[in-house]
Amino acid sequence: MHVRSHPAPDRRDFLRHATAVASMAALPRWAWAGVTLRHDPFGLGVASGDPTSDGMVLWTRLLPEGPGAASGPLTVRWELADDAAFRKIVRRGTATALPELGHSVHVELAGLAPDRWYHYRFLHGDAVSPTGRTRTAPAADRMPERMRLAFASCQNWEHGHYAAWHHLVQDEPDLVLFLGDYIYEYTSPAHTRGLARVQTLRHATTLSDFRDRYTLYKSDPLLQAAHAACPWGVVWDDHEVQNDYAGTTGRADTHDFLALRSAAWQAFYEHMPLRAVSLGAQGLTLHRRLAWGQLAHIHLLDMRQHRDVQACRRPEARSAGAVQPEDCATLADPSRSLLGMAQERWLDNGLAQDARQQARWSVLAQTTLLSPRAYPSGLRATDTWDGYPAARQRLLHSMAGHALRNTVLLGGDIHQNYVCRVPADARQPDATTLASEFCGTSISSRAGTTQDKVDAIVRHNPHVLLARCEERGYGLADITPERWTTTLRAVQDPLRADSGAYTLARFVVEDRHPGPERA
Repeated sequence: MHVRSHPAPDRRDFLRHATAVASMAALPRWAWAGVTLRHDPFGLGVASGDPTSDGMVLWTRLLPEGPGAASGPLTVRWELADDAAFRKIVRRGTATALPELGHSVHVELAGLAPDRWYHYRFLHGDAVSPTGRTRTAPAADRMPERMRLAFASCQNWEHGHYAAWHHLVQDEPDLVLFLGDYIYEYTSPAHTRGLARVQTLRHATTLSDFRDRYTLYKSDPLLQAAHAACPWGVVWDDHEVQNDYAGTTGRADTHDFLALRSAAWQAFYEHMPLRAVSLGAQGLTLHRRLAWGQLAHIHLLDMRQHRDVQACRRPEARSAGAVQPEDCATLADPSRSLLGMAQERWLDNGLAQDARQQARWSVLAQTTLLSPRAYPSGLRATDTWDGYPAARQRLLHSMAGHALRNTVLLGGDIHQNYVCRVPADARQPDATTLASEFCGTSISSRAGTTQDKVDAIVRHNPHVLLARCEERGYGLADITPERWTTTLRAVQDPLRADSGAYTLARFVVEDRHPGPERA
């Protein structure tokens, strides 16, 4: 076991802080013993993430005593046990929470038994955190009988309560994949009609702003319960920084935008159960792989940091928008990439590895929809894969070339449920089916379109089996060696924290038979 904490990328004191953490990982007992606290430092809950066959990351963040309260480094105790009562403690230790990192804690564990559930908690002074439940993945050479995977995205605070998280917890997943837009950077609108709740925070542009935004979102008890229920694998999309940003391009001038992006990235790391290896001198490395034995190899993709700017985007535009292909020659430029060329090569190598290792299900966890969407108007959306057609075709060629046994794509971003047969050639939607795609709706964020418009899209796209924009919820995948079953879950009323939920649709993918079928 080892404990590491690091500051955010693109900050000059990166190495100094990292060295300080290493030297302070075992403060003397007097640094924490006998301290009586007047507040709950664990008000943001606990989380775990990125499970391997012998470990995972444990996370928490200590809250200050009040606005403007200052404190230096703090030592936090942690415990991992076989049981929720902590009678059989497996591991325990201390970790340092630095003010430079918002007093966040990232504990990386290794050497644990594979395919096992554990309980964990943190302690500081006389305060004890909520208990979290986490687990290790099966051993790399094992074929598990089953896995339950949940996927979700897009949880705008104002648009809805988080009842979806309550029902997800009841479904008892082994792993949650969060596919972007954990926070939204906006202020609450002046007109509040139809909103579930409002907040008084300013538009997030500084580190303090982004920390406040995560503090708000993580104060929700239903979201906290979901984090405590099982490990997560997280990636970001745009609203963790700025709507529709692309790589180094945002709405402000480059210098100001990069400062904003650096602050946003640091806050993201501070509030997520990420490993220290994700930190680098130039950025957060979020594309990574999670393996569930031989049953599922999950490739988590970063679709913001390395992309080329959207085709024909107008300077200072608030969003990327859509274009007519004949009016935008840049759209067809073969050199443009959504993932960046280095990540494209990384993914191609990973899919080749899946083929060699005979992974049963190759899972691409991304933040939007891969399948093409032909609009009746002829417009082409530029922020999704439709805006990077050459890059999409390279990915489809890679998937086909490695002859993967089964490929499933999971996505988010568009606040709509889409179920698609992924064609081997996106230019020919009726081409041979290569893979299956499930793009989930949002936890709470509104779709911004109507079902009539979505139905019109379905009529123009024969590979789209289902498209719904009116529901909020999450996806649940039950995976066995023989089949993949996706259940689309929806809440009855996103404006109610106690809303019930129902099953919108269920689809099955049989082993070696690409393309979903309605169950």
